[in-house]
Amino acid sequence: MTPNQHTSDRFRLGGDLWVNRLGYGAMHLTGYGMWGPPADKRNAIQVLRHAVHELGINFIDTADSYGPGDNEEIIRKALHPYPDDLVICTKGGMLRSGKLDWIHDAPGAPYIEPLGDPRYLRQQVELSLRRLRVDCIALYQLHSIDPKVPLADTLGELVRLQEQGKIRHLGLSNQPGVSIAQLKEAQETARIVAIENLYNLADRADDDVLTYATENHIAFIPWFPLGHGGLVGPDSALAPIAAQWKITPSQLALAWLLHRSEAILLIPGTTSVTHLTENAGASRVLLNPAEVRAIAEAVDRAGLPSWRPVRDAQVARA
Repeated sequence: MTPNQHTSDRFRLGGDLWVNRLGYGAMHLTGYGMWGPPADKRNAIQVLRHAVHELGINFIDTADSYGPGDNEEIIRKALHPYPDDLVICTKGGMLRSGKLDWIHDAPGAPYIEPLGDPRYLRQQVELSLRRLRVDCIALYQLHSIDPKVPLADTLGELVRLQEQGKIRHLGLSNQPGVSIAQLKEAQETARIVAIENLYNLADRADDDVLTYATENHIAFIPWFPLGHGGLVGPDSALAPIAAQWKITPSQLALAWLLHRSEAILLIPGTTSVTHLTENAGASRVLLNPAEVRAIAEAVDRAGLPSWRPVRDAQVARA
């Protein structure tokens, strides 16, 4: 690798919260299918404490639907009282019906079921405040846009909660991602400081949204930052490239994202302290612009499969 001027290691979220751009996604610190408490609570606590206290990670992503509720509770148990600089992002507005509803190749309940009713969201914010044991949520994101409820009504309630001091900043998520049109519509009602979209080296369909977010100083949080397994295995297209620099495919995939845009905040998830430490090493990888392009071209040539959730449950199960 030829070092260049490295992208900033930090991002100023909402103009007033400095966060390290390599954060942690806590979703997998729950039971199978992100349902119920973690199988090994002691390990989950160890992972969270290692992330924050040993690796200096100060941005954690969670949601009320992870568990539901159990994920927020394990974060509180592991880290409360929280360090002053820790930013916990939680989300609301998506229903759960069981441990199979997010297993995309399993029969049964729909994969995506948004609920944007303002009354429901107010309840969920209050529950998240209690579970996390905070008076104000630093970043609260609408987890999924409900087509049956006007977005202005949904976000309007979150703005009222923000005005009441229960939410500091607002963000927007969707499956598979927030479009520019949806983001602009949301901005008519609320100040949106972050969006969460499916994005990784193998699936860059939302490049235009990333560009818009970058130009408007909106944090772009990729979910599935390591793809659906195709980027990180020993036979992945990244393996021989990563071997040239004596790093792992996951480190290269994460480093590429950090170099793709200074607005990207990463939230790779793992239940292993070893993998957590490995992922954190991506922040020390330096790539120049030519290498960023070459890595993307190598992945494109490999034609790695990607997977995107869809709203229609029948299509999602096909």
